[in-house]
Amino acid sequence: MFTALLAQIADKADKAQGFDKEKASSSLLNNPLPWVVGIFALFLGIFVVVVFFSFIRLWIQSLLTGARISILDLVGMKLRNVDYSMIVRQKISLVQAGIKVTTEDLEAHYLARGNVPKTAMAVIAAHKANMDLPWKIAAAIDLAGRDILKAVGTSVNPMVIDCPDPSKGQQTLDGVCHDGIQLRAKARVTVRTKLDRLVGGATEETIIARVGEGIVEAIGTAQTYQEVLANPNLISRTVLKKSLDSQTAFEIVSIDVVEIFVGDNVGAKLRADQAGSDLRVAQANAEQRRAAAVAQEQEMRAKVEENRAKVVLAEAEVPLAISQAFRDGRLGVMDYYNLRNLQADTEMRSSIAGPTGKPGERTNNERPGI
Repeated sequence: MFTALLAQIADKADKAQGFDKEKASSSLLNNPLPWVVGIFALFLGIFVVVVFFSFIRLWIQSLLTGARISILDLVGMKLRNVDYSMIVRQKISLVQAGIKVTTEDLEAHYLARGNVPKTAMAVIAAHKANMDLPWKIAAAIDLAGRDILKAVGTSVNPMVIDCPDPSKGQQTLDGVCHDGIQLRAKARVTVRTKLDRLVGGATEETIIARVGEGIVEAIGTAQTYQEVLANPNLISRTVLKKSLDSQTAFEIVSIDVVEIFVGDNVGAKLRADQAGSDLRVAQANAEQRRAAAVAQEQEMRAKVEENRAKVVLAEAEVPLAISQAFRDGRLGVMDYYNLRNLQADTEMRSSIAGPTGKPGERTNNERPGI
């Protein structure tokens, strides 16, 4: 009897529990808010786990090295599409080298298309060499298109530049001394980069051009070529006094003449060319004078012919004058015959004297066979 009573109580309890479960399930189906909250909490937990495991290693590295980059900074860089792992590594390098730089500066340089690793290496190298190169200046140099790492390297280890540049086709610098002898020289210029003048300063081409101009001028001021060959250091000293590195990104350390040899005798060639030119000018002047003389001769011949024509005209008027004298009674017959005898006597004497006026010479008309 007692057992039957317990069975009845258990059966009623099971029925009551089933009723409660059905009621709870129906309430969940009617109200979906708990489901939405649960799904959101699930996704949020998954996101937190992924972010935690993605940035925990970098965050621990920055924390142990003193870089002090928080997980929120890493998430922000990830959202801004920044290479956060590279930023963390470069900041760790800078902090370990004793350089103060903010994460925002590194991120800003990256977003400005700058080369963060090369800039960081340049700043670290300059700091180790006891050179003052702030991050902002280094970033500006890098954004200007200059190789900041190479600039720091040439500032620590000076660079040698060939003058002239063989790649441009010219092998020597040619100058002419006062004695007219040409000298051909090659030089090497040792330069050091000036970081404070790297932005806006002239490049290597300007150094090569200025040094080349100075060498040619130094050769041109020498009196004789033996003077330059005996002491090539005169060229270096003369060029170094001109401050050729002003307004450039470099400082000239030294100028060394590598080769110098004798070229052509330019003075002799110029004098020969001048003599040839003078000869041609003299020949032209002589030809001009000859042409003027020929023209004058032709003009005089024309005048002679003109005078002869006048004489012929005058002679043609003589018979007319004689006839007019006969008609007017101013000339008699005997006077006419005396005039004719005088003319015949004059012609005879002229024929005996010849055309040159010497006795015994005949004219061409009086020679036999003519």
